[in-house]
Amino acid sequence: MGPEEILARHARALERRRSLESTWQACYDHALPARGGAPLFDATAADATEQLAASLLAELAPPWSRWFSLAPARSAPEDAAPAIAATLAEAAETLQGHLDRSNFALELHQAFLDLVVAGTGVIAVEEAPPGEASALRFRAVPLREAVLEEGASGRLDTVFRSLRLTWDEIAARWPHATLPKRRRAEEVAEKLRVVEACWPDPRAGHRFAAVLEVEGGGPVLLAGGAFAESPIIAFRWLKLPGETYGRGPVAKALPDIRTANKVVELILKNASIAATGIWQAEDDGVLNPATIRLVPGAIIPKAAGSSGLTPLAAPGNFDVSQIVLQDLRTRIRGALLADRIEQAQKAPMTATEVLERAASSARLLGATYGRLQAELLTPLIARCLAVLRRRGEIPSLLLDGREVRLVYASPLARVQARADAADTLLFLQAADALGAEGKGMIDAGAAARWLARTLGAPPEILRMPSATPSTSQE
Repeated sequence: MGPEEILARHARALERRRSLESTWQACYDHALPARGGAPLFDATAADATEQLAASLLAELAPPWSRWFSLAPARSAPEDAAPAIAATLAEAAETLQGHLDRSNFALELHQAFLDLVVAGTGVIAVEEAPPGEASALRFRAVPLREAVLEEGASGRLDTVFRSLRLTWDEIAARWPHATLPKRRRAEEVAEKLRVVEACWPDPRAGHRFAAVLEVEGGGPVLLAGGAFAESPIIAFRWLKLPGETYGRGPVAKALPDIRTANKVVELILKNASIAATGIWQAEDDGVLNPATIRLVPGAIIPKAAGSSGLTPLAAPGNFDVSQIVLQDLRTRIRGALLADRIEQAQKAPMTATEVLERAASSARLLGATYGRLQAELLTPLIARCLAVLRRRGEIPSLLLDGREVRLVYASPLARVQARADAADTLLFLQAADALGAEGKGMIDAGAAARWLARTLGAPPEILRMPSATPSTSQE
């Protein structure tokens, strides 16, 4: 795409997004309110939103923990299998070290906040300058700056980002760009619009371009290049057929969130009336309502024979609001999965209860986690491997599913692994109960290796099977 086409596609995609912006703003106002924004009276949604974003990070990519590994996609010869496994384990260890030393957890958590509130999150994976502790640098892209298009693959593979930068900021970000001359001195602090675009290219993987929009002139291409993997990754919570952007749990619970906020506001107003009261005064020529101060020890003058200042009885109580509010808060926390993901208050839990709670969470969020693995985690790991491969820190590994495959070891993935291991152990117990015939069908070494691989045991603790010499009868 040329600079003119990039700006035109960005304008068309931005126009298609207009109808969603009011809903997004309402979700942010009630779940992640801006400082100095509209008053918020109930914090149930804000608290549950932060809990859900933190739970997503802990379940999918827990910080300072190995949540993925690399494995060969096809079976290798027995003599080459140890070397291949060691190479892949070393590459995964190198990538994990770069992730731990980078700002990965901080930026991914911010992207998850956008995901929970608006249903769509965007994160950029950049290569850090040489000399930094990590070769990777992550940046959560605010959804208000991103404009997305869905490709033929069903993923958000075309991303536009609109920025407002000064001349100095543009020169610092793209030092090798040829910038037009400024016409006047006031333009030093002027904010100019820059549109970054990333789109798939069948010949080069992904293309990137940054275009400067100059008033009174044509667009200027600031930078361009090709990437093996997309440097900007967009992912969704839930998607309906025919829609481009995702839908988040906050949008689903928005009616209850608004109602709870209004109920708390009315309760506070009723409480202020109950505390200070409503008063009526008789116009007796002595009492001046403008000078009355209801403070302890105050003396309020009144004419002889007049009733003076008398309280006005409230029309009724507002006790039913507590029942309504409790029901609303329960539904909000249920929609944001706060009561289903968090640990039970009683302690300690049995092992069976832990497994059942983990299985329940996996059933509730299975579709969402599957989408996040496909749209976020796999492209993110592929992009990180491409950066490290270009810098020569890992060998040439292609995460294409044909040579190398990605194995998830996050807490959620281990739930299914434990279930598979439990089924296998149940079969082994049943075969052992059958006697010699059942035991003769079991290869104990192969079963132990499969259990180690399924449960994520490190390969260093396993002893490779020794070759058994063949015997012949004369």
